[in-house]
Parts: sequence; C-alpha cells; structure tokens
Amino acid sequence: MNKKIIFLVFIVAFAMISCSTKSGQFDVTDYGAKGDSLHINTLEIQKAIDDCSQKGGGIVIFKKGIYISGTILLKDNVTLHISEDAKLVGSSNPYDYQSIDTFVDATGQERGNCLIGSIEASNIGIVGKGIIDGNGTAFTYENILAKKKILGITSNNKKFGTNRPFLLRFVKSSNIKIKDIELRQPAAWTCHFYQSNAIDVDNISIYSHANHNNDGIDLDSSFNAVIKNCRIDTGDDAICFKTTSPLPTYDIKVQNCTLKSEWGALKFGTESMGDFYNIHISDCKIEDTRGGGIKMLSVDGGNIYDIEIENITMNQVDMPIFIRLGERLRTYRDAEKQKVGSIDNINIKNIIATTRDIEKSRVSPPSGIFMTGTPNHRIGKIKLQNVDITLPGKGKISELKEVSEQIDKYPEFSFFEALPAYGLFGRHIKNIQMSGMNFNLENTDERASIIFDDVIYSINDGVENVKKQ
Repeated sequence: MNKKIIFLVFIVAFAMISCSTKSGQFDVTDYGAKGDSLHINTLEIQKAIDDCSQKGGGIVIFKKGIYISGTILLKDNVTLHISEDAKLVGSSNPYDYQSIDTFVDATGQERGNCLIGSIEASNIGIVGKGIIDGNGTAFTYENILAKKKILGITSNNKKFGTNRPFLLRFVKSSNIKIKDIELRQPAAWTCHFYQSNAIDVDNISIYSHANHNNDGIDLDSSFNAVIKNCRIDTGDDAICFKTTSPLPTYDIKVQNCTLKSEWGALKFGTESMGDFYNIHISDCKIEDTRGGGIKMLSVDGGNIYDIEIENITMNQVDMPIFIRLGERLRTYRDAEKQKVGSIDNINIKNIIATTRDIEKSRVSPPSGIFMTGTPNHRIGKIKLQNVDITLPGKGKISELKEVSEQIDKYPEFSFFEALPAYGLFGRHIKNIQMSGMNFNLENTDERASIIFDDVIYSINDGVENVKKQ
C-alpha cells in the first residue's frame, strides 16, 4: 500500500512539473530567489532565464516581494513578468554588475553596466504592472565613498562605481517588447537600445531623478521602433535619438506621450555620428521642462532628414524649438571621424507652447525658436506651420550681445545667451518656410519678433515683422 501511495505522489508531482513546463511559466522562487529585500538574487534569476530560454522560451515570473539583483541578461524568447506587488531592485554593490558593449558617451564617461541587459537576443520582453528600481542613489559620489569603506577598497581605486549602471540595456537585439512596467531611479540612463530593431514600448512609466545623466529612453543606431502612451519624468533627456556608431537611427514613431525633463524632452543627439531619418513624433505633451522642448542637433557628422513633428503642446518649457547643425565631430567606439553632417526636410507643425517665466528660465529673457547652422554649413529646408508660442517678454536691446558661432562646441542653446529676437532667430539656413506663426507676449519686449541672418530663401505666408540682418 505504501509503495502505491509513493508511486501516486511521484506521478502527481511529475504531472505538476510537466504542466508548469508546458505553460511556459518559470517562477524565480523555484530557482531559489527570495523576495525578502536582502538576498542578492542575480544567480537565481539568471538560472530561471537560462532554463526558460533553453526549454523554448516563455515567461519568467516575479511574484510578490522585493528582489535585489545585479546584472541579469535576457536570452532568446524570454519575457520577464513583474507582478503588480513585486519589485526588482538593483544592488548597491558595483561589483554585482557587468558591462556589456562598453563605450564612452558624449560626456566622456564609460558606460555599459546595466541591471537588465541583452546581447544579440530576439523575442524578448519586460511586462507587468510591477516596478524595476535601479537604486541610483547608491551610486552617488558620497555613497560610493561610503561603499568603499564598507568593502575595504582603497582610495587609489578611482574606477570603482564610476560605470554607473543603466536600468535596461539592449544591444544588437530584436523583437523587444516593454509594456505596462514602471521604471524608476537608475544610476544613469533608464532604457537604452543600441543597434536594435523591432522595438515596441507601450504604456510604461519612467521616473528618473536619482543621479546624473538619467535619460528616459535612448534609441541609439536602432530602427523600426514604436514608443506610445508613455509617461516620462527625467532629470536628463526624456526621449533621445542617438547614434554612437555610424549606423543610423530610423523608422521611429513616438505617439501620445507625456514628458517632463530637467534637460530636453524630445532630443536628437548630441551623439550624432550616424544618420536620423523617417522619424514621426505626434500628439505629445511636454510639461515643466528646463532644457528645451524639441532639440535637433547634428554635430558629429550625422544627416538628419525626413522628420515629421506635429500636434505637440508644451507648458512651462524653455526654448520650445532648438535646431543646431555644428562641427564638433566627436567619435565613439573607435570609429573614424565623420564629415560635417546636414539637417534637411524637417516639418514641424501644430505646436502650442508656453515658455517658462523669466525667473525660471535658463536664458533670460527667453526666445521661442532658435535655428542655426555654421558659416560654412547651412541647415537645409525647414518648414514651420501653425506654431503658437507665448513668452514673458521684457527683453531690452541694450542688454544684448553679439550671438557667437560656437561651431565646434557642445550644442546647447543656453550657451548662446539671450537672442536678438523673442520669437524666432534663424541663422545660416538655406530654405525656411513658415505659415501660421504666432508669438504672444505677456509683457513688452524691445527685441524683434523674427530675425534671419544668412538665410538664403524664405517663404513667409502670412508672417509679418520679419527682420533680416
């Protein structure tokens, strides 16, 4: 009788395991992970991911709990599901992270560490209504010094903790889905796609203010991506298109996103070795942003063209539109230096914006639009339609300086200081077409509404008070 009972128990257990495998669900706690906010679960989570991939793919599940981990790498056909009452948190120990595809960014900092990464993986995802938290405050300068003392690391080790981990990093991967998840407080960029494609980012929330250089979403030499229905609040750029390699970023759609940033909301560059084209941005809201609403910057040789931006509202936003063609020509990843790039066939329409108050502006008094090439490299065709910008005014001609060229400098509008026009200042442009332009002043401003300098051809349909220098 006892043998029969043992045999039945074995059959039932085997059936349960078989059903679990067939369902394609892999619970990280079955591999020894503990959601106790103390145990470092890197090895256990990685075992679950590896097993899931080796068995044909499926879903790796995080149920209720707080799971601490270092770097984990997604493999083919694996989706992480973070349950609503679950949280995956980055370890405070830099030694728990690994660098994938290490590179140096435009600020000169080494990058590559991440909490969740992938290398040449396909059919991968991160979903669920839970939270992934990078624990970015652990990597501030003061906390890294404290961690050195705890671990007995000498002050001579200058690199410890300097490669601050990204939250998510996808390298040369494809068919990536990120949906419904809440991403919080990385030590550096939140979500970086490098040379990846077939990307679907839908209904995610990003909050990133724990450290420096804390971008939201970076599409870097990547293509065929859709970003929609997202809420992004960052200390650095909210959505940023980059090319840290000569390969282009293209075929991108951004729709129905709400953005807030301490720097730029929608940004092209500054890393811009490769081209940017076929990018369509529509129906987005930008709130309380200090470093620019729409920033389009080609300074490292990239050609930016065939860009459509429409139906954007901005409230309390410094410099709603900034377009810059420059000659910095920085290189990345040991690539050869590029020739000066170009900006052409840019269509921006249906923009309603209010700039920040003078007391809160990076440049005082502020302006609405600044577009400039260089004396030897003009911007191509720019088309502006139905742009309505409200500004505080209070500009005084006696306080203006000559606008410098800064042809090879870091491209930031605040470095040019106050501009001679409160509405639009355009310089070194081949072809600009405008219609339905409206600049509203809350106070008197002695500056002109629109000034063009070295603009070869312009069509001003219904636009008055255009001054040429």
